[in-house]
Amino acid sequence: MLDREGYRPNVGIVLVNARNEVFWGKRIREHSWQFPQGGIKKGETPEEAMYRELHEEVGLLPQHVRILGRTRDWLRYDVPRRWVKRQWRNVYRGQKQIWFLLRLVGRDSDVCLRATAHPEFDAWRWAQYWVPLDAVIAFKRRVYQLALIELSRYLDVPPPHTQPQYRELIEEIPPDFPVVSPLEERHGR
Repeated sequence: MLDREGYRPNVGIVLVNARNEVFWGKRIREHSWQFPQGGIKKGETPEEAMYRELHEEVGLLPQHVRILGRTRDWLRYDVPRRWVKRQWRNVYRGQKQIWFLLRLVGRDSDVCLRATAHPEFDAWRWAQYWVPLDAVIAFKRRVYQLALIELSRYLDVPPPHTQPQYRELIEEIPPDFPVVSPLEERHGR
């Protein structure tokens, strides 16, 4: 399912532990790491898709997490043309994502990368909140920057501009970058 501009609706998940470290998953049989993410199926809300993807990729159930926030708007990235299957090259551009920030209220041992027959990750670790900006594949970096900065307002994490390696990120982000809390979302505020 693509929108008119060629973007596939998708959800991204930033899962944090009690120390505000993020879940960082290693893609199966690859040397690349990323946050859990996945497509929104027809008829699914972003929140329903998030819970489905959370279970499929990380093995967690709704009772293992608490929603802390989500991005207000879609964040988009283009997939490099060479990575798009030939039959999709004139139609598919990339992903548009709603990002959710979740707090793990369960235990680390609740994580199960083999919860389904088609695992996404073969390893995982907790990483400092901003580490993914240095480690994610280049074409996803801008979306990760936007999502992490927007969602960081829900956490007690030092802003990236206080750390030399992330200082340039703040200059790219408008100071009034919007945030919607889960409570505002549910009550239409």
